[in-house]
Amino acid sequence: MFVKKRSLMSVFSFVVALLVALVPLSASAQPEPPEEMIRNNINEFMAQLEGREAYYEENIDELKQEVDDSLEKVADFRYIGASVMGSYFRNASPEQRSRFVDVFRQTLIDTYTRGLVTFDYDDIRVLDDQRPQREEDRASVAMEVIATNGDVYPVNYSLRLSDGEWRVVNVIVNGINLGLTFRNQFDQAMRDNNRDYDAVIGGWAPDVGVDELEKGGDE
Repeated sequence: MFVKKRSLMSVFSFVVALLVALVPLSASAQPEPPEEMIRNNINEFMAQLEGREAYYEENIDELKQEVDDSLEKVADFRYIGASVMGSYFRNASPEQRSRFVDVFRQTLIDTYTRGLVTFDYDDIRVLDDQRPQREEDRASVAMEVIATNGDVYPVNYSLRLSDGEWRVVNVIVNGINLGLTFRNQFDQAMRDNNRDYDAVIGGWAPDVGVDELEKGGDE
């Protein structure tokens, strides 16, 4: 297991990095429910990472590239980007929309990939007792990350069925809804920059503080 620094920000980085590092969740090729696919994929990915933490810490760009290579098949970033932009999406140009998706994706990689090699965890478990699906094309998968000091961090992935594949569209860490948090940050940035899309997109950087994570929130 990892033997690096412990912090809530590392937990946050770790679970977001897992989000972008998941292998494809194919509904047509794999008849298992979403929670089984996530459980299997996380176990497989972490097994590949196990024992190579020191290598990747010294070669972080290689890990970023491996994560980046899997993104297109895993997360619905066009959907996520539109959700984060919120009401501003309608008035953005196609080029601005596309550019924000690219910037959002890259900032997640750059900011949070290191969480894969810095978090000291004891176990990752997908809960057996999952909420029933309310819609055929929507799913929610609850899991827990257990730190070596015994702290338990609830994590919830939201998925959307698109073109026969389950795609991650949001993640909630300790009650903090990342999608909503980033949408609020985009809105504030637009207000601070007089609705200048290019300025906001050019200066975009995800920011969720340790104090916020410690306080937690409501889903």
